[in-house]
Amino acid sequence: MYTFLIGLVILFVGAWAYGNICERVMKPDERKTPAYTKADGVDFIPMKTWKNSLVNLLNIAGTGPILGPIQGILFGPVAFILIPVGNIFGGAVHDYFCGMLSLRNGGMQMPALVNKYTNKSVYNIYNVFISILMLLVGTVFIYVPGDITATQVLGFSGAANDISTWVVYGAIFSYYLVATLFPIDQIIGKIYPVFGAILLISAIGVFAGLFFIDGYTLMEVSPANWMGIHPKGANLIPIFFITVACGIVSGFHSSQTAIISRTVTGERQGRMTFFNMMVLEGFIAMIWAAAAMGLMAKGLQTPDDIFANPVPTIGLVCSDMLGKVGGILALLGVIVLPITSGDTALRSLRLMIGEFLHIDQRPAKNRLTISSIIFLIVAGILYLAKLSPSGFTILWRYFAWSNQALAVFAFALITIYLVGRGYAIAPYMSLIPGVWYTFITVSFICNAAIGLNLPYSVSNGIGVVIALIYAVLVWRRGANMRDNKVSLESVPQY
Repeated sequence: MYTFLIGLVILFVGAWAYGNICERVMKPDERKTPAYTKADGVDFIPMKTWKNSLVNLLNIAGTGPILGPIQGILFGPVAFILIPVGNIFGGAVHDYFCGMLSLRNGGMQMPALVNKYTNKSVYNIYNVFISILMLLVGTVFIYVPGDITATQVLGFSGAANDISTWVVYGAIFSYYLVATLFPIDQIIGKIYPVFGAILLISAIGVFAGLFFIDGYTLMEVSPANWMGIHPKGANLIPIFFITVACGIVSGFHSSQTAIISRTVTGERQGRMTFFNMMVLEGFIAMIWAAAAMGLMAKGLQTPDDIFANPVPTIGLVCSDMLGKVGGILALLGVIVLPITSGDTALRSLRLMIGEFLHIDQRPAKNRLTISSIIFLIVAGILYLAKLSPSGFTILWRYFAWSNQALAVFAFALITIYLVGRGYAIAPYMSLIPGVWYTFITVSFICNAAIGLNLPYSVSNGIGVVIALIYAVLVWRRGANMRDNKVSLESVPQY
C-alpha cells in the first residue's frame, strides 16, 4: 500500500504547491464576474462558492474517474503514481486556466474562446468536434447509469429487448431534459447538494474499506512492473493515458468550467472551484483504482473479467466493502456521477449551439427547440449502441479518444494566452501537457484497431512529428498576439 499512499501525498501536496503557482500566474483580482455583468436569470446567475465547487465536481466527474482507473489499474501499481502526477501537472492546470479564461472573457464557451485565440478554420473544426463529443458524453452517461440502475440496483436484465431497461433510460432522459431546459439555480443548483452528499459518502466508504476490510492488498511499484503489466500486453504509452481520461486529463472538463464561470461571484473562487475540484476527481480515481486492484487480490475478479467489462466491478466493490445497504448507497453515488455530467454536457451543447447560431437562450421555446433536436440525436445513438453486442465498447473507445483530443485544443488556448501576455516560463505549464497529449492521441489513433492500425513504432514517430508541429504553431500564434498587442481579455479590470 506504500505506493498508493505515496501517490496520495503527491496528489495533495502537489495540489497545494502547484495551485499556488497557477494562482500567481493568473493573478485573480476584484473585477466583476459574468454572473453580475451578464445576469439573465437562466445561465448567468450568482451562486455561492461551495455550491459552485460542488456543481463543478459533479459536472466533471462522470464515469471516467471510476471506469477509467478500474481499467487503468490493469497496467499495475504504476497507475498510483501516474494518476496524481498527471492530475496536478495536466488536469488541474487544464481546468483552472480554462475556467479563468472563460471568466476573463464574459463566460465564453470553449468554441468562442477557440475562435478568439486561433482562427475561423480551427473554430469550425472545433465546433463539429466538441458537438460530437457532447453527444457521445450524453449517450454514454445515460447508458452506464441506466444499466447499473437496471441490473445492480433494481435487478432487471438490462437487455435491449427488456422494456424495463428503456423505462430506466426514459427516467434519466426526463431528468436531463428538465436540467437542460430550466435555469441552473432552479434545478442543478438545488438538487446537486443532495447528489454531492451521496457521492462523498460513497467515496469515503470505499476509501475506508481499503484500510479496514481484510484482503484488499495493493501491489507496490517495482523495476519489474513500472512499465506496465497489462494482461493483454497493451502498451503503457499511449493506451494508459487514453484509458484513464478523467482523473488525469479530460477535455470534456473545459466545456463544464465555462458553465460554472457564469455563476462564480469572484475570481478568487477559481482555485477552489476549478483547480481543487479536479484534484478531488483525481482522489476519486485513486480510490477506485485501488479498490479494483484489491478486488483482484481477493480473487473476486480476474484481470480478464475487468478487461472484458469493468462495470460489474463497481457493484462487487460496493457490496463486498459496505454490505447490502451501504453497497446500494455507494452504487447510488456511482450512478450520480455520470448523470450529473450527462445533464450538463447536454446543457453545454445547447449553450454552444445557441452561441454559434446567435439564438437567444432566454425564451423557453428557443431552449426547448434546441434541446429537442439534441435529445432525438442522443436517443438514436443510444438505440444503435444498445442493439449491438459491441456497441458500447465502440462508443466508449471513441468517447475516450475524442475526450483526450479535445484537451489538446484547451492546452493550446492556455499557452497562446500566456505567451500573449508576455510570460517566458509560465506557457510551458500548458505547452508541455499539450504536446504530450498531442503525441498520445495521434499515436493512439494511428496504432489502434479503431483507427489506422499502423505499426506501433510508426505510430509513435507520427505522434512525435505532429506534437512538435503543434508546439511550434501554438507558440507562434501566442507570440503573434503578443507582438500585435491583441486584446486577450474582454472583461475589464476594476
